[in-house]
Amino acid sequence: MPPGESPFQSERSVRDEAPQFVLPLVVRIERADPPARTDALETAARAVLVMLSDERALGDGEWAEAIRDWQDARIRKVVRRARGAEWRRAEALPGITVTGKAAEVRVFPPVPLDGWPKDLAKLQVSGTDLDDPEPPAGADPGVPVLWLNPDLGMSAGKAMAQAGHGAQLAWWALAPEERAAWRDAGFPLAVRTAAADRWAGLTGSGLPLVRDAGFTEIAPGSSTVVADHPALR
Repeated sequence: MPPGESPFQSERSVRDEAPQFVLPLVVRIERADPPARTDALETAARAVLVMLSDERALGDGEWAEAIRDWQDARIRKVVRRARGAEWRRAEALPGITVTGKAAEVRVFPPVPLDGWPKDLAKLQVSGTDLDDPEPPAGADPGVPVLWLNPDLGMSAGKAMAQAGHGAQLAWWALAPEERAAWRDAGFPLAVRTAAADRWAGLTGSGLPLVRDAGFTEIAPGSSTVVADHPALR
């Protein structure tokens, strides 16, 4: 994690003085066959981890400078949706497509807040409301879990971005060998909504906690995600 104030807080900090970048994520939502909500959330979180660990984002890689600039400012992620020709145009841009059970999410190297590529800028943020056909099963033991705040109502797009924040905080908190093990396993993880009676304990556990800056949908300073990686307990 870069030095300076936390990138996940509502109070103004030194990070606000730096040029602002955003990590674009595009979820494929075809009218006839949209992905399940939890599948989309988990796939988005894995997409963030795949980007952070990609050799092009590290060292002298072609995306490394953009990643550094993004991480030195606020950590912003924006999820947009695409279908049909929109998705094909998005896939033609430099990035990485990550697939889940059925969900497809493409993550792109960070871009200036007001400098989105034309084919991504055209895509809509709204319309990412997704549902689970049935409640997701309990997470497998030993798998990292990104716990969502049960008291917040978030669109699927907003929740995807928050899950990505939680995954990123967990990644930063891990030792190099723990990162390598997670990466080599394919970044297994689960996203679940915490039980109401567990949320307070999770937020006070010392595990990585996302506090939203309040740019969209929810109040500034809201606790959104606890990143429960077994290596961090």
